[in-house]
Amino acid sequence: MTVKLYHCKDARSLRPLWTLEEMGLDYELETIPFPPRIRHEGYLEISSLGTVPYMIDGDVEMSESAGISQYLVDTYGPTPLGLKPGDKDYGIYLNWLHRSDATLTFPQTIVLRYGRFEKEERRLPQAVEDYSQWFHARLRCVEDATAEREFLCADRFTIADICVGYALYLAAEFVGLGEGFKPNTRKYYEKIKARPAFQRALEK
Repeated sequence: MTVKLYHCKDARSLRPLWTLEEMGLDYELETIPFPPRIRHEGYLEISSLGTVPYMIDGDVEMSESAGISQYLVDTYGPTPLGLKPGDKDYGIYLNWLHRSDATLTFPQTIVLRYGRFEKEERRLPQAVEDYSQWFHARLRCVEDATAEREFLCADRFTIADICVGYALYLAAEFVGLGEGFKPNTRKYYEKIKARPAFQRALEK
């Protein structure tokens, strides 16, 4: 059965889409308008949260972007994109997968909501400033990790780089926080976003 992925342009669904492209898997993509719970009729019947991504693979249904990427490499591997228990950097790998959303994407959602998406009278400039600073402070983890490493773990490109890479893409290309990238982070970001699979994912 073919994996089906619901996707919105520039949303977190870019993580599993990029993973699918890197792995060369067959998949069905349904690109829908954002926010889908409002602008795509019937979507709440598919995804009760009304968010993207949403992946269906037979009886498996998932809505968390990093989790879907991990599911894909674990289910359809082996692939160098994934690590397994017992691998040297397995703990580091898992930490990056969870950090990518909890630490690096979350503050950007606050900046977007209260700086751009809310009506003018509901915007919160102080929250935008505070969470922008919070994001840049947490970005030190990427700056430090890429000081002597080409990739985040295992001396190769993995879904850890996909998941963190999306957070950097969101910051640089959509939220307006890219000017705060320090040299190692900037170099790392430019390298991973040049990957052909990422470019194919963007085109879709």
